[in-house]
Amino acid sequence: MSTTEEMSAVKNTTPFNGVAPSSTVRVTIVQSSTVYNDTPATLDKAEKYIVEAASNGAELVLFPEAFIGGYPRGFRFGLAVGVHNEEGRDEFRKYHASAIHVPGPEVARLADFARKNHVYLVMGAIEKDGYTLYCTALFFSPQGQFLGKHRKLMPTTLERCIWGQGDGSTIPVYDTPIGKIGAAICWENRMPLYRTALYAKGIEIYCAPTADGSKEWQSSMLHIAIEGGCFVLSACQFCQRKDFPDHPDYLFTDWDDNKEHDAIVSQGGSVIISPLGQVLAGPNFESEGLITANLDLGDIARAKLYFDSVGHYSRPDVLHLTVNEQPRKPVTFVTKVEKAEDDSNK
Repeated sequence: MSTTEEMSAVKNTTPFNGVAPSSTVRVTIVQSSTVYNDTPATLDKAEKYIVEAASNGAELVLFPEAFIGGYPRGFRFGLAVGVHNEEGRDEFRKYHASAIHVPGPEVARLADFARKNHVYLVMGAIEKDGYTLYCTALFFSPQGQFLGKHRKLMPTTLERCIWGQGDGSTIPVYDTPIGKIGAAICWENRMPLYRTALYAKGIEIYCAPTADGSKEWQSSMLHIAIEGGCFVLSACQFCQRKDFPDHPDYLFTDWDDNKEHDAIVSQGGSVIISPLGQVLAGPNFESEGLITANLDLGDIARAKLYFDSVGHYSRPDVLHLTVNEQPRKPVTFVTKVEKAEDDSNK
């Protein structure tokens, strides 16, 4: 378990003699595994970690990608080009059953966790909308309000067979008393134009829930913190083979053929990085646990003295990005409204 030593709440100082105010925010990443095929148990596990993080002073708590519902690492769902089978269909049926509706009872329970523990909560979840699944990040306020969601724009490789694509209507950045909070999920973080959209919305606490536990991922997180002039919080699950349901066809990793129950399947690597490129906490490649740091929000201005990618270091006369935030619906219903009869002529 990796954590910072010092404790602090948000501290705002009044400007004096022209000196700008400074703020310190305490944040925690939960590096943990889903309880697969058991969403109620996963919520219980989430509550335990939120309580622990809040008792240690956390004001924002971030969970990994697909924590609710599960990241189906190594699942094949019987899929191959031109091949379909009943076993794969039934595996998807189970996975769909573990996903949650947004809004829904699980979302209400998560909102209650945030309210009881007075924290902002960013939760990775598998959302079901009818029979299509989405990889989603959910946002909650300390008052127990569900703020909204971000759906992953582009699932990676075989993820595209089981998850739908998000659209521009769910790329929020929330302006909160502890900073502007938004999210990019896993390899969305490799999409330069999506990152630019978040920078343009003024993101200050950049949440990156992921399933990428590679050492190379750390380089991406460091780059984004410097490029965006923002704090980057990257949360990844730490999983062992025993955390997954038994299935002979699973291919858990491409780097370790160890099939023992204690073998590591997802090695974590959760990390917190400042806008100046300093690693504040983590990465943890060893265990489940909490990764905690205090963020000096003044570092954002310090970093942007030299580089502001959507401000003084941009060239809108040469390079320009247009973001379509309209929902992309496959079916739109237009209801005919009958004109009411005018009684005045009677």
